[in-house]
Amino acid sequence: MAPRGASAALTCSTVYNELMPCLGYVQSGGAVPRACCSGIKTLVSRARATPDRRAACACLKTVAAAAAGGPYLGRAAGLPGRCGVQPPFKIDPNVNCNAYGIN
Repeated sequence: MAPRGASAALTCSTVYNELMPCLGYVQSGGAVPRACCSGIKTLVSRARATPDRRAACACLKTVAAAAAGGPYLGRAAGLPGRCGVQPPFKIDPNVNCNAYGIN
């Protein structure tokens, strides 16, 4: 449960919508679209509060688990670095999202 006065956590729908421009790169490689990097930057800026970090992490963990075993996971995990962004969590199917709560 969120503490009283806490903002609502990011939804998976919001996370996926921000990262949708990255799908072509994750699937096929090549150049990273500017819209993808903009989406990552927006997502990182919106994931400042603990509930938002954990929610975004959980959404990306689900996607990473579905992509494990192919080249997709490596491309997805490398996107923040290619966009010059340091997210507050890793894109990994084994990440502990509860570890990302310190502000």
